[in-house]
Amino acid sequence: MPKRVLKGVVVGENQDKTVPVRAERQVKHPVYGKVIRRSTKYAAHDEANACKVGDLVSIRECVPISKRKTWEVVGEGA
Repeated sequence: MPKRVLKGVVVGENQDKTVPVRAERQVKHPVYGKVIRRSTKYAAHDEANACKVGDLVSIRECVPISKRKTWEVVGEGA
């Protein structure tokens, strides 16, 4: 089964080798029909500690590295 790849923005850099990434998606409201934005924060593994707050990154599913960390940073930029 292919691994999911998402794009998001780095929202913190406090931890070592881990960055929280906010990924946004658009969904249609079930009653009103308006398109609204929803976001989810993922803890992603950043081996080189290269990501800074505000960077646009791609993250990919991986085997669990810790309790919450099951994503890894695969690329930076758009």
